[in-house]
Amino acid sequence: MVKAAGAKDVARTSVWLEGRARRGGRGGGQPSGLDRERITEATVRLLDAEGLAKFSMRRLAAELNVTAMSVYWYVDTKDDLLELALDAAFGEVRLPDPEADADWHDQLRALAAEYRAQLVRHPWLSPLAGRYLNIGPNHLAFSRTVQGVIRRAGLPAHRVTSAISAVFQFVYGYGTIEGQFLSRIADSGMTPDAYYAQAMSAVRQHPSVADYIQESKEIMDARGGDTVAEMLDRDFTYALDLLIAGIEAMVARG
Repeated sequence: MVKAAGAKDVARTSVWLEGRARRGGRGGGQPSGLDRERITEATVRLLDAEGLAKFSMRRLAAELNVTAMSVYWYVDTKDDLLELALDAAFGEVRLPDPEADADWHDQLRALAAEYRAQLVRHPWLSPLAGRYLNIGPNHLAFSRTVQGVIRRAGLPAHRVTSAISAVFQFVYGYGTIEGQFLSRIADSGMTPDAYYAQAMSAVRQHPSVADYIQESKEIMDARGGDTVAEMLDRDFTYALDLLIAGIEAMVARG
């Protein structure tokens, strides 16, 4: 049964359950030229271009040049569609082989870098993370790989999820803030470096923060980096190294 646009399922679980994930259509009369993959791709494209707040089934239908009801042949609700888009985005993450004869440190760094890049590339993703069960095939593959890599670090089984949380909640926070920051810069029409220079010049002249900025100048200068991208990369890399060193220390403590 087709649900009305905007209808909410109080007991909603996941689009990947209840036999809905792989439905391709509903028999005779379904719109031609559409399928779930095309609709999901258009959803990701619209979310990238316009953001989560502006996304609607009506706007998606206009993008696809169909009626809103045509979209409902393939998904029951807007939530279902956002969950499909979320998993599609995880399909972009390049996964190392956790069974390969490779250093777990390098694989963990690679996974963290991929997740950060994904959050920056799709700023709409972070508000959706946690809203859904995230049991789509791409997210499950990502989660299994992360778990496999962390387990090779040598932590006892009951500490694996804590280590995963430490690393990937850090990456989530870092990537989310970075993505929002870069989105704001893009809206200004400036380059990241020009925006940063203008912002720093403005705050240095403001009495309430000038003292703090001056006190922090030594630390900021010591960080190094000639561009905003270099500064962000250096902070991310060293923070991740601190977390990996923490995992190593806990393994050594037994």
